[in-house]
Amino acid sequence: MTGDQERVQPSGVWATAVGVARVRALETERENALFQDPLARAFAAAGGLWPSSPPPGDETGRRRRLAVSFSIVIRTKFLDDLLQQASASGIRQVVLLGAGMDSRAFRMDWPEGTRLFEVDTAAPLDFKASVLRQEQAVARCERITVAVDLREDWPGALAAAGHDPAAPTVWIAEGLLIYLPEDAVELLLARVSAQSATGSRMGLTWGSRGVIERFGADATPGSAASMWVSEMPADPVGRLAEHGWEADCHTLRERAAAYGRPITAPPQREEQPGGLISAVRR
Repeated sequence: MTGDQERVQPSGVWATAVGVARVRALETERENALFQDPLARAFAAAGGLWPSSPPPGDETGRRRRLAVSFSIVIRTKFLDDLLQQASASGIRQVVLLGAGMDSRAFRMDWPEGTRLFEVDTAAPLDFKASVLRQEQAVARCERITVAVDLREDWPGALAAAGHDPAAPTVWIAEGLLIYLPEDAVELLLARVSAQSATGSRMGLTWGSRGVIERFGADATPGSAASMWVSEMPADPVGRLAEHGWEADCHTLRERAAAYGRPITAPPQREEQPGGLISAVRR
């Protein structure tokens, strides 16, 4: 057997990254796709999630899956735009925290001199590498993988890989914070801030308040929602200001409308600060 045939199959939290790839593959096939992710289908297939077919379940479960998939599509477009804006501003360092099956190094156009760091544990990075070899994928920037657990000294590992904290960085934490307990989220923000020069940017997706009660309370064991443990604070702008960031919050409904995918159903609860967050280091 080849090394790729022996690749370790996804499990635990990082298996959710393959589920995200499946959603991105389905979006890529749409006629009016908000983005193109040509590698997403290969990641989903390698993880056993392609060809795609809806899992059995009741109507409530189906609606929840559709809602989660929709949020993944919108957040992907939101962060794509943020990265393009950061590049246009002159930033040439990108750090993807909990990179999973993110293929932005391969699917986006990057200015010359861009260095993109993918930080994740060894298992997903090894799985990803085997698929990239299979697809003969070529990165469009300097791509550097950093195999480290975010509960460990990842800033040290990132520095050893060549990250320069004296130069502005754009940080992405997509679909990550919801899997971390609140103290771990606070530590992550403190560490990111300590490594961020003035002018750095950050894109976060933060679970909206009440999402665990709505989706996670009776979630199927092993599903993504069953592993959610934290939500955004009541005042995310204030929380990030404490770390030196000037932040803007955007709701899924707001961004979906801006992208031509309006949510037609009326809100079922009072609108709260949105979980799509862009921030600038001052």
